[in-house]
Amino acid sequence: MSSTCLGPSRVSRSRCTREKLSSDLCLLHKRFSTNFKLKMENVLPFEAVSIDLIPSVHQRVVDKFHTHTTRPVEYRLKQLRSLYWGLKDAEPALLEACKLDLGKSAYEAYLTEVGWVLNDIIFMSKNLARFAKDESAPDIDLTNKFMRPKIRKDPLGAVLIIGAYNFPLQLSLGPLVGAIAAGCTAVLKPSESAPNAARIMQHVVAKSLDPEAYQVLQGAVPETTALLDCKWDKIFYTGGLTVGRIIAKKAAETLTPVALELGGRNPAIITKNADPRLAARRLLWAKLLNVGQVCVSQNYILIDKDILPEFIRQLELALIEFQPKGAEGNSDYGKIINERQWKRLKDMLDSTNGKILLGGKKDQSALFFEPTVVQVSSPDDSLLKDESFGPLMPILPVDDLDEAIRISNKVHPTPLGIYPFGSTAETNQILSQTRSGGASVNDAFFHASIPTLAFGGVGDSGQGSYRGRASFECFTHHRSVTTTPSWIEGMLDVRYPPFTDAKFKKLKSMTEQKPNFNRQGRETGGWVWWTLGLGSKGLTGGVTRWAIVAAVAVVVSVLRARV
Repeated sequence: MSSTCLGPSRVSRSRCTREKLSSDLCLLHKRFSTNFKLKMENVLPFEAVSIDLIPSVHQRVVDKFHTHTTRPVEYRLKQLRSLYWGLKDAEPALLEACKLDLGKSAYEAYLTEVGWVLNDIIFMSKNLARFAKDESAPDIDLTNKFMRPKIRKDPLGAVLIIGAYNFPLQLSLGPLVGAIAAGCTAVLKPSESAPNAARIMQHVVAKSLDPEAYQVLQGAVPETTALLDCKWDKIFYTGGLTVGRIIAKKAAETLTPVALELGGRNPAIITKNADPRLAARRLLWAKLLNVGQVCVSQNYILIDKDILPEFIRQLELALIEFQPKGAEGNSDYGKIINERQWKRLKDMLDSTNGKILLGGKKDQSALFFEPTVVQVSSPDDSLLKDESFGPLMPILPVDDLDEAIRISNKVHPTPLGIYPFGSTAETNQILSQTRSGGASVNDAFFHASIPTLAFGGVGDSGQGSYRGRASFECFTHHRSVTTTPSWIEGMLDVRYPPFTDAKFKKLKSMTEQKPNFNRQGRETGGWVWWTLGLGSKGLTGGVTRWAIVAAVAVVVSVLRARV
């Protein structure tokens, strides 16, 4: 597949080098210097970066940040817009890369990868100026308002982004968009397990972005280790729990903040009052998408035993509807990423004590793994003990909702997602008695499909969040700033020694707040204080409202006097 790049430049590469054009002009030259349709064969092959070069690349993006050129919003917008067109021009090649790496259809790859990132850039570009503005500090009392407290949005610095293979574009470029928007510089290390997507991203970033500020480096464990040996201002990692622990431990050595987007043994809980047809269709969809290689899809299903037979029947009907020729005959059904992951899934299925109800076919040579429904009898079954990250659907029948909640909290107390199906009262009970990074009620990970809704884990399913505005915030420091005027010095005398009894009395009168509760813990004040405060719950609000009333009264009296 191919995509059209922009037209030729009148300046050759050698002339660009010879005349030592500015970095901006060279960047512009690279963006317009080709006149061919981008094909996979025109992109450099996947090649791991030399480990010896990593410290110099790291230093380059650190030095670039300290030039302060990435801070202006205009610079950030220029980079985002250039990245958009670079990706747009490479769209067919990106779709082809997803097909080669994961067997993703163009439909699915556009929906979850290319189109997602393009829309993300547009959203960020439209809202960046608003996100980057200083904000008034909340909850400031009257005396401190004179210091004009505000929250300033500062970029964190030079950041490292480590992508994942299951959504190689979305999970790599999504955080990069946030880093650019925040004014950071960045090095992106895509997953080596999706090499075609990785090399297209490297090509696009090199052609579109400021090379002093943004670099894509390829590699596996040795190269990632070398990157982690560098001191970053933040590390953003998407992947598994084991590597997440390694990154968190390494980052702790230099007190580097991290955002960890991990996985989890996510439960779907189906009560006896749920709609079995909707639950079957929506949970099956979650396992067909990307062949179940989705960190937020359900890892197992807890279902009331009374509704189990109908749920299985609805699963069969949905499978026939979604894949009339079966998974093997469905060109939209992808493949497992590599042999190692395929064998891991096979081992999990071989070691289960459960009964296969649907599916079970597999082909190692084609990395094919059919959607497979298995009824298990214990929370300790191999299909529940580990995250499958594939098209396995273990089902564990339970006696009631309380048992389902107990099991889900035992299997994994802090999963990435939880999916309750049932009545409003039942789903509210599930949400109030469990924890998870996110939740979709009566659906499968719909919350994770909204590109502007903050997404992240809790506990060992991750920390930090991104998507939409949260992507900007992820790479931004909220800097509290005050400005103390010179005329207020007389009010500040209480902070200067010597500390006399008179100053102590004055300090208490200025700072001490009165509780709105008595010794028994009951709230006091009631309607009297509400009335005195003109509806405000706090002293500051009440004083402000009375001041407004007084000002209005003065204006009215002056106007009347003039009449």
